Amino acid sequence: MLQNLDRSQPYLLSLLRAVSALVLFSYGTQKILHFPFAEKVPAVGTLPWIAGLFELILGFCVLIGFKTRPAAFILSGLMAFAYFIGHFPRGFYPAQNGGVASILFCFIFLYIFAAGPGPVSVDAKMKGKQAAFA
Repeated sequence: MLQNLDRSQPYLLSLLRAVSALVLFSYGTQKILHFPFAEKVPAVGTLPWIAGLFELILGFCVLIGFKTRPAAFILSGLMAFAYFIGHFPRGFYPAQNGGVASILFCFIFLYIFAAGPGPVSVDAKMKGKQAAFA
């Protein structure tokens, strides 16, 4: 059974990458494209709007696994910045200051930067490594 888990590890990395990026991408669509509808969206050019632009563009890149490592590195930094600018001033504990998602995204994208996109990605396809679901 553990051998099956070992074989599935690269595909689970691809799944972690895609799902994490999809969630972050959805924050970008809400801030920039106003989808899904939100009562309050950031004004164009503000810091939250610029963050939304990063979430939208780089989130999509990581979602499909294109230029994954640089995009994930930038997103990891963006999430660290979001935590320390937007959440940490409200209190030390992430559960109280609302920064749990920022911390998790920061370290997930840092891991993806180090581990790469996995076999189910545009990057892997461009390197000639096709995803083989065996």
